[in-house]
Amino acid sequence: MSHKHAAKAEFTPLNIAVMTVSDSRTEENDTSGNLLVERLVKAGHGLADKQIVPDNIYRIRETLSRWIADDQVHAVVTTGGTGLTGRDITPEAVKPLFDKDIEGFGELFRHLSYEFIRTSTVQSRALAGLANGTPVFCLPGSPGACRDGWDGIIQHQLDHRHKPCNLVEMMPRFMER
Repeated sequence: MSHKHAAKAEFTPLNIAVMTVSDSRTEENDTSGNLLVERLVKAGHGLADKQIVPDNIYRIRETLSRWIADDQVHAVVTTGGTGLTGRDITPEAVKPLFDKDIEGFGELFRHLSYEFIRTSTVQSRALAGLANGTPVFCLPGSPGACRDGWDGIIQHQLDHRHKPCNLVEMMPRFMER
């Protein structure tokens, strides 16, 4: 499809779940999770669910497993737990659930982040993958990182009109065998 035809393509709203991984956040102070919800709703998507999950590998996997098993959840975005401290365990929790890694996501996120935080971006273990046909994006816990990840990558990949390609147009084929 040419870029001329892309302008005529209709938006396909998705149901997106948001997980904040934190032992200290509450609904009142979850600035990163709330930023993601605001951004996805503004883009025209629906909020499938939002949960604050403690820094516990098994609680993260339990929540994520429930969402990726639900046909009504089309994508998941997590925030928090991607750093280097002992409590940062989001990558270890989610990677075993991935059927495929989306390796370019972490690379591109760190590239975009470098503009704002320079070499501190090496401390981010942002990642993405497909789990049961569901794209899962894992962002750092700061509002700036969530803004950069959503605005710079995720919103475009979850928009059928983004060309030359996007994840939405491939979703029907993710479960091919």
